[in-house]
Amino acid sequence: MKKNLVLIVLAVMLAILPLVMYGNAEFGGADGQAEDVITQIQPGYSPWFESLWEPPSGEIESLLFALQAALGAGFIGYYLGFVRGRNRQKGNSSNVKH
Repeated sequence: MKKNLVLIVLAVMLAILPLVMYGNAEFGGADGQAEDVITQIQPGYSPWFESLWEPPSGEIESLLFALQAALGAGFIGYYLGFVRGRNRQKGNSSNVKH
């Protein structure tokens, strides 16, 4: 129990500490940083293609990104649980004496 409490406190600190230390920092994405570097290296660069649909705001874009991450994590968790359950079932059936 004490070990779990320590781990929870450490996880909360790990999540909150960067926000406290860098409270007014802007957390931009890698796409924007890459675009800045590309325009510095080659100012006349034009992308090969444009997005099919641009979200109406940054909040919608963040929501879609979080939704994509949640669905991916859910799928991976379901798959790992399914495989673990199948392996347990195989293990139990091989121990049954006939």
